[in-house]
Amino acid sequence: MESLPVNLRKGYLLVLVVVFAYLSLLLLLPFLQYVLAAILIAYVLHPLQKRLAPRTSPTISAFALVALAVVGFLIPFVVVTGMIADDAVRIAQAIDDGAFELAQLEETIEETTGIEVDLLSELLSAGQELGTIALERTTAWVGVATHALIGIGLALFLLYYLLKDGRAFVDWLRETTPLPADVQDDLYGELDDVMGAVLAGHVLIAIVEGVIAGLGLFATGIPNAAFWTFVMVILSLIPLIGAFLVWGPAVGYLLLTGEPLLAAGLFVYSAIVVGLCDDYLRPIVVDRYADLSPAIIILGVLGGVYAFGIMGLFFGPVVLGAFAATLTVVDDHYDRLEDESPT
Repeated sequence: MESLPVNLRKGYLLVLVVVFAYLSLLLLLPFLQYVLAAILIAYVLHPLQKRLAPRTSPTISAFALVALAVVGFLIPFVVVTGMIADDAVRIAQAIDDGAFELAQLEETIEETTGIEVDLLSELLSAGQELGTIALERTTAWVGVATHALIGIGLALFLLYYLLKDGRAFVDWLRETTPLPADVQDDLYGELDDVMGAVLAGHVLIAIVEGVIAGLGLFATGIPNAAFWTFVMVILSLIPLIGAFLVWGPAVGYLLLTGEPLLAAGLFVYSAIVVGLCDDYLRPIVVDRYADLSPAIIILGVLGGVYAFGIMGLFFGPVVLGAFAATLTVVDDHYDRLEDESPT
C-alpha cells in the first residue's frame, strides 16, 4: 500500500470527501428551510452574542438569545393570528349575509322566469365536497405539521450551537481552508459585506417600506390590510416593483367604491412617503455595505424562491452576491497564489 502513487491516494481521499458530502446533503435537504433560517437568525444575533458571552458565558448568552428569538417570533405570530381570526369572523359574517342575499336572488329569479332554483343547496353541496377533500387530506396536513415541528426544533437546536460555537467553527474553517490568512480575510470580508447589504439594505428596507405602506391601507380602511401589508413586504424585496402592486390597485378600489378623498390621500401618502423609503433610504443603507446591482437582487429573489423556498427571498441574492465577491477575490489574488509554492 505504501507504494501507491501519491495522486492515487489523494484521489481516493477526494472521492471520500465527495461521497460523504453528497450523503450529508441528502440528510440536509429535507430540513433545508429550517437550517437556512437558523443560519440567518444566528448571523443577525451574532453581534449580541459577542457582547454578552464575555460578561456571562457562551452557553448562557446563546440560550438567552435563543429565548429572545423564540419570543420575537411568537409575539408577531400571536398578533398575526389574532388578525387572521378577526378576518375569519368577518368572512363568516359575509357568508351569512351572502346566504340571505342568495335566498332573495332565488325568489327574484322564480318571480321573473318562473323557474325554481336552489342556489344555496348547490353551494352547500359544493362545500360538502370541499370538506370531504379536506378530510381526505388530513393525514397529509398532519404530516406537514409534524415535519414543521421537527424542523422548528432543529432550527432552534442549530441556532443555539451556531451562537455558542460559531467562533470555533469559523476558526476551524479558516484552518482547514487552503488559503493564506490575508486572502481569507478578504474573502470573508466580502461575504460579510454581501450578507449585510442584503439584510440591512434590502430585507430591512423592505420591511420598513411594507409596514409604512400598510399604515396607509389601515388608515383608509382597505379590507384585510394586515394581509396586504405582508404582501407588500415581500414585494418590496424586489427592486423596481415594490409595494405599488398593492397600494396602486388599493387606490383604484377606493375610487370605485366612491371614496375619492381617501383614494387621493392614499395615493399622495404612498407616492411620497413610501417612495422616499425606496428612493432615498435604500441607497443610504446599501452604501454602507456591498454595492449590489438591482439585477442581482431581482434574479436572486425570484430564483432563490424556486431554489430554496421562502428562505430564498434572503439567500438568493446572498448566493449571487457571494459569487460576485468570490470572483473579485480570485481576480485579486489568483496570480499570487499560483506563484506561491506550498509550504
